[in-house]
Amino acid sequence: MDVDELFLAGPAEQVVLRLDAPVDRGLLRQLVDERRRRLQDAGATAGSSVAVHLPPSLEYVATVLAVWQARAQAILLDHRFTDHEVASCLDRLRPQFAVEPVGATARMMRGFHDVGSKVVTLPDGTPADTGHALVQFSSGSTGPSKIIGRTARDLVAEVERYTRIKDYPGAGHQVVSLASLTNVLGLVGGLLNSLHTGAELILPRHTGTEGILRCLAEATVPAVLLGVPSQLELLARVSAPPATPLFERAITGGELVRDELWNSFADRYGVRIGTMYGMTEAGVMATDLSGDHRPALTVAPGHEIRAENGELLLRRPLSPYLGTTDPARWSGGWLRTRDAGTVDPDTGRITVQGRLDSQVSVGGLKVDLNEVEQLLADAPGVTEAVVVHDGAIRAYVALEDDRSGTTRVEEYLKLRLAPYKRPRAVHALAALPRTSSGKPIRNAAALAAARSCAPRS
Repeated sequence: MDVDELFLAGPAEQVVLRLDAPVDRGLLRQLVDERRRRLQDAGATAGSSVAVHLPPSLEYVATVLAVWQARAQAILLDHRFTDHEVASCLDRLRPQFAVEPVGATARMMRGFHDVGSKVVTLPDGTPADTGHALVQFSSGSTGPSKIIGRTARDLVAEVERYTRIKDYPGAGHQVVSLASLTNVLGLVGGLLNSLHTGAELILPRHTGTEGILRCLAEATVPAVLLGVPSQLELLARVSAPPATPLFERAITGGELVRDELWNSFADRYGVRIGTMYGMTEAGVMATDLSGDHRPALTVAPGHEIRAENGELLLRRPLSPYLGTTDPARWSGGWLRTRDAGTVDPDTGRITVQGRLDSQVSVGGLKVDLNEVEQLLADAPGVTEAVVVHDGAIRAYVALEDDRSGTTRVEEYLKLRLAPYKRPRAVHALAALPRTSSGKPIRNAAALAAARSCAPRS
């Protein structure tokens, strides 16, 4: 992957990033070159394995590009991982080097941090034993994370794919990104696409509603907001947002957008929420950025998706997983997404219906947890909802007014769901636990643990 040609080429004075201050291509090229030489001084060469464990920052951007410029393998570790999680990742992959923060802060609601970094040589580290340029971990929203590899060719193809997606932001746009730079949406759809096309990527210093809206209000060219639905939920509840005349589009990924949010956001900002569907294993797979075909999505250029027994499958010549591949996930050139969905035979558009593992049996009767969850999310006063099955159906919700309890929610469900579909219990939490990429956690044990730390409903 030619980092200089793909992401750093262009006029030195062209601003490509904006944190507290603008960063032009000339400065970025200088920083990347300095980080590459530091890696090489530590002993990193082509084929070396380098774990990058930095918070979102200019240091993070320069380091990831420097690893690739050195032809080494970048292993991305989310800065929010616990020490236990980091140690587990390092033990599983045994990289030769780790780039760690110097001066990182632990304050929440930060879109970026002001940090330096240091290169640490790790004992017993081994060079990359595959040709993957990028190694990431799946979200872990339903269980242990999987190790996923992307080759340089994969990444180049995806960056070019974005340029072929109708209405995706490029030159002449500002992209206000709330998506994690460690995950595929923020890394490729945000950072790499912006560097490649010349869009200006903006990371808000504060990711609360005030900080986000300030960035949108101060836009100097058409602005696009990139994030996950839970972040847009907060914006939709702002009663009197400032004028945002250049706010053009919001784009989300990671989970389905409920109808109430889609409508309320359009009412509040005059902006439709565009939807992207993808996986860490393959990047962006389908989109509907204009909202014209909601809930159907157009398959992204270069991808082929089919439905088999109600599951969406993506053509993928090689397994994306490092280590032994589970044939239940990839075999015969097809990746099983574990998402339920359909493909329209006339238009080729797909409709994602939620996780396939949401189909459970209750007393011999089939229940779709997605149906229950969607209905629950639309209940008055509910801002977030997750439904799981651990021998019984259980629901976890966040409420606009947590003093009201769950009685009203349970009455709402009684009028709309058959008894066998209803949750045995509805538990209220201050906020639903989420993965580092912003996806709601659907692991029953993790949700029960979160409930044990909260007031009982």
